[in-house]
Amino acid sequence: MRCRRRRWMRYSTSSPLSASTADWHLCRCGWSNTSCVGATSPSRCSAERTRSYTPMGILAPMSEGRLQHLPVSLFASVMGLGGTALAWRRAAMVWDVPQLPFYLFLVAALATFVLVATAELRHPVRMTFAPTITIALLVLATALAEEAPAVASVLWWVGAAGHLTAMVAVVTTWSQRPDIGAAAITPAWFIPVVGNVVVPLAARKVGAEDVGWFFFGVGIIMWLSILPLVMERILTHENPFPPKLMPTMAVFVAPPAVSTVSWHSLTGTVLDPIGRILYAAAIAFLLLLAAQLPRLVKVPFGLPFWAYTFPLAAASVAATTMAGSRPALGYNVVAVVLLAVATGVVLLVAALTLRAAARGQILVPEG
Repeated sequence: MRCRRRRWMRYSTSSPLSASTADWHLCRCGWSNTSCVGATSPSRCSAERTRSYTPMGILAPMSEGRLQHLPVSLFASVMGLGGTALAWRRAAMVWDVPQLPFYLFLVAALATFVLVATAELRHPVRMTFAPTITIALLVLATALAEEAPAVASVLWWVGAAGHLTAMVAVVTTWSQRPDIGAAAITPAWFIPVVGNVVVPLAARKVGAEDVGWFFFGVGIIMWLSILPLVMERILTHENPFPPKLMPTMAVFVAPPAVSTVSWHSLTGTVLDPIGRILYAAAIAFLLLLAAQLPRLVKVPFGLPFWAYTFPLAAASVAATTMAGSRPALGYNVVAVVLLAVATGVVLLVAALTLRAAARGQILVPEG
């Protein structure tokens, strides 16, 4: 059978420092590392373009030049904008500040979701990175829970069911693919976990508290299972992943931060031992992220920078929730600082994204 689709992709099966790679191409007979016509190189297959391919949406380490279109950098923009909207709504509840920023960020999140979804659902590879899509739906559902409860309910159920399906598919892939080893582990592995603990945020408002508890339990267990793997990768490897993946270090903050808010949504308090432990973990990972700032500022801007926005917004919501439950000076100072940082970062990343888009440096056709 001849290869009818002349596009080759490269998928790394080793560390980013290794030159050992396997050539893959996409044809109508499926993915293969050999050509349908016997060719073993892009030139012999008359390929028009080479590009990075990450099977099943797993973020395998690849060379820096081939990481321009990370799935996490796409729907992460919706998550960041929506999360910042939630941060401002929580601030309005605790400090009685105007809700205008909430509505502005909400509209931006909705508009971005429509634009990104329209483009991504046409892509044969990135559409398989489903967890970011379902998390974006869940964040939007939470943001709309009071303003448009009927719409929020539909988004929530679709997002919850879709995320459960995506999580099972991704974890199954992790367990059954022999070529996915330690070199493939990055903080982006937390993405399926984050979706689980986002579900409870609006569970009670849509009348599905039991479902919310189910996802919360799954999310906590998954987080505690994956955390040692990612920590081992980072602590024991000199260069655990390419520099362009450095923004995903922020994803460490998301599971405990979102879990803090979810725990409050399910129980009505964050002042019990579990709530305090989750909040402390979020702050601890924030401090670790801040310690990496000298390295992070050296990374050239790219769409993966959106990976900063949702974790910081989630930390802001968690801090504001804690400040509202225990209005001590220290808690309020932390909450105000994190709200300012989260808002500033999302505005900065949005501005840099628009500038890069105007210069034709991002979202270039892959042909």
